[in-house]
This record gives sequence, structure tokens and C-alpha cells, in this order.
Amino acid sequence: MSTLSPTPVGFAPTPYGPTPSPRQLAWHRREQYGFIHFTQNTFTDKEWGLGDEAPATFNPTALDCRQWVAAAKAGGLKALVLTAKHHDGFCLWPTETTSHSVAGSPFRSGQSDLVREFVDACREGGIGAGLYCSPWDRNHPAYGTPAYVDVYHAQWRELLTNYGPLVELWFDGANGGDGYYGGAREKRTIDAFTYYRFDELWATCRELQPEAVIFSDAGPDIRWCGNERGLNSFTSWCRIHPKGIAPGKVDNLSRLPLGEADGTVWRPAEVDVSIRHGWFYHPNERPRTSDELFHIWLASVGRNAGLLLNLAPDRRGLIPEEDVAVLHQFRHRVETFTAYDLAECRAIEASSTAAGTPAALLDGSRETYWAAGRPDAEVTIDFGLQVRIGGIRIEEAIQFGQRVEAFQIQVRVFNVWLDVANGTTIGAQRILRLEQAVGDQLRVRILAARANPILSRLQIYAA
Repeated sequence: MSTLSPTPVGFAPTPYGPTPSPRQLAWHRREQYGFIHFTQNTFTDKEWGLGDEAPATFNPTALDCRQWVAAAKAGGLKALVLTAKHHDGFCLWPTETTSHSVAGSPFRSGQSDLVREFVDACREGGIGAGLYCSPWDRNHPAYGTPAYVDVYHAQWRELLTNYGPLVELWFDGANGGDGYYGGAREKRTIDAFTYYRFDELWATCRELQPEAVIFSDAGPDIRWCGNERGLNSFTSWCRIHPKGIAPGKVDNLSRLPLGEADGTVWRPAEVDVSIRHGWFYHPNERPRTSDELFHIWLASVGRNAGLLLNLAPDRRGLIPEEDVAVLHQFRHRVETFTAYDLAECRAIEASSTAAGTPAALLDGSRETYWAAGRPDAEVTIDFGLQVRIGGIRIEEAIQFGQRVEAFQIQVRVFNVWLDVANGTTIGAQRILRLEQAVGDQLRVRILAARANPILSRLQIYAA
């Protein structure tokens, strides 16, 4: 237990350590959103194209980005991120930087701009739009030389200036290897820390898309969780030390899922996982079940992360019907789990209060809060009768930083307090399934914190 001294009553909370920027806070509130992997690989049945695929290969027969948006909304996803260019170098917009794009394909007679169709559909459907443009380009003959980096920056400038406001810009860690490279067909390697001039590129992103969060292993806004299985670490700090991390290069991989309690920057984790086994559509694959997606949601959103769920349009250019059905079922699972909040309008007491009020935890707002008067504090909710509890959601007021290191959930049964769950970090949200605990009271005990805990919301879900 922490040895920090109690805070005087009436003390106004001040931030502890790094805190989220407005764009990061908006990203935290988004919680779950989607990826769209769609390019030449969809038609060649590959995951990573070599770069020698002819533009004529790309020819979806019934593409409708509005159907993608409808599928995303069916699954409760709040935004979509499109692979505007994958490692094969094929650009889904008519770029001035290369002829290897939709302009050379038979799709819409070479007059298409799939990025434009995508962002327009997202805005029409009321969800955010984001873009991914692969640093590695297995098609471009200049890859591996400084000339290609100028091309890559120019591609991003086109995407950042021609398509309106974006919510996320996505950079992955694929950094060279075998490729076509304009016919050279050889292996090329680069220095991931210096080659792409990311600091310069991210400054351009900040200038042209100031509201968009930037994702990569190294952030600078959100980091990778370290796996593609849909699982964030049981302990997850939004804080990390930035030194030693670049896209595709991490000096210690365990730093990504765990974060670091004493980290100097706010850089929370994003969990990326596909609804199918692969990132692109393959005819022999089937989607995960809604049960699998629900468990992924608990292990990602429920563990202080954002969930980036990949959807893969088929060769028609549509999300397959069976995937859409699973998305409907997944949303129903989440909405059923969270449908009835037992804590609403109940009596709540706190062991100590320095600022705010414990009642703020039950008012539904993330802007109000209860600040404890000491690091080891607890809140107790009285239901007035025996209830069956299926889950709990706890949120820290992250505008003041992330503080909690360990907590415990107890329920009272016939005047006896029983432990039903233990956890470590909380952060933006911690969601736990409690396997139908029964009791007439529930209490959340903060066992250890780096500074006096400040919570913003508490929900207790009926079984």
C-alpha cells in the first residue's frame, strides 16, 4: 500500500504526471473503431503483395463504401481507418507520385478515387475517417534511397490536404525486405529510426490534421499493444518512456502492452485485430464468432485500450454478409452486458473525499469526479436488496493523469464481505465480468495508487 499522506479536505485536484491532449481524450472516448484492409491482396489471395501486381488486377464489381460504414455501425464501431496504401505500393487514390494506383485500373474506368468515396461515406454515416499509408513500398524503384522518402512524404501530404478532417493517421512497422522495386526484385533494408524522417512527417501531420491522433509503435499519440490477437495486458499504463521505440523497432517488446508507471509521455495502447484470421479477404476464411469478439472487447476496451477491429471487403468490394451478421451479434452482446446499471440512483459513500463528491461517480458524466483524500480509499454502493451482478466498469478521471496501481471489488452477502475481483491499473476504463456475484452492497477498494485516486464513473451491470 502506498505511503503517501492523506490530502487535506477541500484540496483542488492537480494533474499527476502526463495527461491526455484533447485529441487523445477524444480517442479514449471513441473506444472501438474499425480498420479496412482492401487492395490488390484482396484479388490475389495474399496478405503481403510483392509489388509486381498489375493495376488491372484491382477491379471490384460492386464496391460501396456506404455498406462498409453500415457494417461498422452495426458493430458499434465509431470510426474506420482505410489502408490507402499497403506494402505493395498500390495507391487507392489517383496520386501524382506514382502510376501504380487506381488511375491505372479498370475500376470505374480509371476515374475512381477510393479514398474520396471512403471519407465521404464515413461523414455521411456520421463516423470518423482515418487513413493508413504504408512506409514500406515494395513497388517503388527508389525505395531504400532518400528519393523515396520524399515520395512518401508527398503521398501523405496529398492524403492530409485533399480529404477533409481525419481522426487517426496510422503508421505500421513493416520496414523493408524482398520486393519488386521497379523490376530489381531484390532485398532492401533501411534504418527504421532515421530513414523515413518520421519527426518531420509527424510535424506535417500535426500542421495539416491537428485533431487526428497518430498511431505507431512509437506514437506519438497512441502505441501498439504488442500483439495482433486482440489482447491488451492485464496491467496497462497510458504512460511510457519514448526513448528506444520507433515504428517497427522496440528495444523491449514488453514495454508496449504494459506501458510504464513512471513514463514521461501519455501514449495509451491500441489493440488491432481482424474479424477473420487474415487482414485481407480470403475465400477460405470465416469470421470470428460474436462470443470471440465479446471476449476481445473485454480484453481490449475493458483493459484501458482502444479496439481497432479489422473488416475485410471481398472481391465485390463489400463486407461479407456473414461478417455483418457477426457484427450485429457482437454489438448486441455488448449492449446486453451493459444494459442495466444497478448503481444508478443508489446510495454511495466514500471513505474519504478531498474534492468532488462520490455521487459524481453515478451521474453518467466523465467531467465530474470523486477525488479521494488518501491513496487507500474505497467507495461503497448500497443496493437496498440482494442483486445479481454480472460486471463492473470503473473509470479514472484521466484528465488528472493515471494513478491507480491496484484495486479490489467486494460484495456483501448476509453481512459478510467477499472478494469477487482484483485488478491492477484502471486508466480510461476497466471493465470486468463478475460471473454473477450476488450481494446487497458492493465496494471498490483502491489498494495502491501513485497519487490520491480520482475516479469519474462507476457502473455496475446486472447479470
